Amino acid sequence: MDYLYKTYKWKEDAFAVFDIVKDRDNIFFLDSNFNFDNLGRYSFIGFEPSFTVKTKGREKPFREIKSILNKFRLPKELNKLSPFLCGFCGYLSYDLGLCMENIKMTKRMDLDIPTSFFGFYDTVITIDHLKRNLTIFASGFPERSSRLKTLKAKESFDKASKALSSLSGGNFNYGAVKLDALSSNFNCRDYIKAVKKAKEYIAEGEIYQINLSQRFKGACNYPAPSLYYRLRRSFPAPFSAYFNCSDFDILSCSPERFLKVNNTKVITRPMKGTRPRGRVSDEDNSLKAELLNSEKDKAELLMIVDLERNDLGRVCEYKSVKVTKPRVLEAYTTVFQTTAQVEGRLHKNKDCVDLITACFPGGSITGCPKIRAMQIIEELEPARRNIYTGSLGYLGLGGNMDFNILIRSALLKDKQIYFQAGGGIVADSLPQAEYDETLVKAKAIFRALGACPVRD
Repeated sequence: MDYLYKTYKWKEDAFAVFDIVKDRDNIFFLDSNFNFDNLGRYSFIGFEPSFTVKTKGREKPFREIKSILNKFRLPKELNKLSPFLCGFCGYLSYDLGLCMENIKMTKRMDLDIPTSFFGFYDTVITIDHLKRNLTIFASGFPERSSRLKTLKAKESFDKASKALSSLSGGNFNYGAVKLDALSSNFNCRDYIKAVKKAKEYIAEGEIYQINLSQRFKGACNYPAPSLYYRLRRSFPAPFSAYFNCSDFDILSCSPERFLKVNNTKVITRPMKGTRPRGRVSDEDNSLKAELLNSEKDKAELLMIVDLERNDLGRVCEYKSVKVTKPRVLEAYTTVFQTTAQVEGRLHKNKDCVDLITACFPGGSITGCPKIRAMQIIEELEPARRNIYTGSLGYLGLGGNMDFNILIRSALLKDKQIYFQAGGGIVADSLPQAEYDETLVKAKAIFRALGACPVRD
């Protein structure tokens, strides 16, 4: 047998599983902790991958990943157990997108992390929040012979099952977090100057929209799991994730899906338009109405929807690409956001890797036209983005895929924490308001860290 699996009843928070395996090597936790009925049905956990694929500089990971996905396949009927049973999990940095588009990089790589990092996980634990069950699936991959596959599957299943035998419920012993003030690489004056320059490019017709961000940084002696616990409580989101990359950790509470493939159905959900939540009900309703009635925000989202339609059209069946949800309001703990949904049918001669290659990085976090916007981002932002606005997710041996956009996300390395926040700039953007919006988007992370940004 190439695989073993067992399903159990499960009613606890998925974090309870993560909590007992959090110290394992290269653990990932794809943590859907919001909107279980719609976007966040499944959470996935894996650890101690069989091997890893990393890239630096202008290397690209896709050839090796594509080769493995083509070589090892699970029967499609197993997808009814879970959309992700085993395969690759990892991240693509925004900087990899610069390499893919052959954009000249002028900023120094100050964090020295891979441009991509994937583990091949032969065993994955799935929590189905809708059915309230937990499935351990262990495969014999990447072994070749039937005997070795059977032995490996049993060994991997027993290891995961033993780890879960110590589950004790949802009493998590994580203390408070309190960081000193964080510094930014973009003070208010310089950010406003960059917004004005971006608007000049828009007025000259070089771009229609661009995303500009600032990066926050601070000393941090807290363990990554403790920080992630605080972050997911501060900002529950359907595409949250924790990923240990050996010498650094990614902590994400992303509300935005980049790309999903289920069988051959493709979904992307670009997000544009933000307002803070109100302190009282009347203020909350007023801000919600303001966002929904904003012509500027409608136009921002429409531009990106058109860009995503074009990207999907490069790899989807002819005439299959449709806008199924033109504009939807979503309420989170600190912000309102508006999102669209674009769907298509993957062409029979294309696969998930082809889809990523056609669409990465996501248009909602670059601007349009995408390549010129990325060139201007490289000019105007003071540092490399690294993981920020990249993507984190899985590519399964069953043919499915799901990746987020790495916003509302932090990187912890060498006792320093880094995270970024940005927003879309269009012709009628108000520079001070755009700067203020970056602070609104960063609020959940500030709150989780018990810290405040340094003010000018």
